[in-house]
Amino acid sequence: MDTFGLVVNLNKKGVRELVEQIVQWLESKGRSVLIHENTARALGLARLGVSQNHLVERAQCMIVFGGDGTLLRTARKVARSGTPIIGVNLGHLGFLTEIDVPEALPALEKLLHDEYYIEERMMLEASVYREGRMVEHLAGLNDAVIAKGAFARLILLETYVNDDYVNTYPSDGLIVASPTGSTAYSLSAGGPLVTPELDLLLLTPICSHNLWSRPMIFAPDSIIKVVILSSQGEVMLTVDGQHGFSLNKNDQVVVKRASAKAKFIRLEGRNFFELLRKKLTEDGERNGA
Repeated sequence: MDTFGLVVNLNKKGVRELVEQIVQWLESKGRSVLIHENTARALGLARLGVSQNHLVERAQCMIVFGGDGTLLRTARKVARSGTPIIGVNLGHLGFLTEIDVPEALPALEKLLHDEYYIEERMMLEASVYREGRMVEHLAGLNDAVIAKGAFARLILLETYVNDDYVNTYPSDGLIVASPTGSTAYSLSAGGPLVTPELDLLLLTPICSHNLWSRPMIFAPDSIIKVVILSSQGEVMLTVDGQHGFSLNKNDQVVVKRASAKAKFIRLEGRNFFELLRKKLTEDGERNGA
């Protein structure tokens, strides 16, 4: 790899000094570095600044400085181009980031010597249809969530899989998750854990008012359609917890596997269950459990 794109969460402590060090190191190795022009100016590296389109088209690898949230945003932006991503973790323990700060330079040295493999992750796409016309189309890595706003009333969500009627859920909402998203909101709502190499769709009700409503797993080529039957209060579609769209009564939300996959650079075998134990222990300690 000769050209690296850098995606930087400027709100992370110490990120400016780290990025400057990485840029100097990469350039000393004869590699080119590109950064989105606004971020480059904020870092005092305006000479490296390019447009978003140029960044995605030219970079052979994206190095993401932040946490899982920054990496999720990047995955959505580069999925169509197939650009591989590697994350430098500046947040809490992440499921997606690969490199911890103290090992940043040795880890990137492996990358320069092609000592890595590519891990592909299934992505989702969600489309909103209103009066027979598509009015929104979103892609995500973790999940598509249909949920009520800040009011107490339950919402009614009529749900189909491959045009077969499944259930009408009186609930706070529904989560359609990928295997990657099984460790995110779906887990908090009681959904199953799924190892990330699988391709499938998870459907997890949020506080359903039916005792027999349980999470369900569907084949990867399934198409999940949810019809909004509620007219009172705000109902939102949110993808990866980052991109939202307001829904109306009778809107149809269609979620399926995306054609593109997210590609993550891995430097060594990752033990999913070890990461899971650490993550759940960390979250429990942080919340006083």
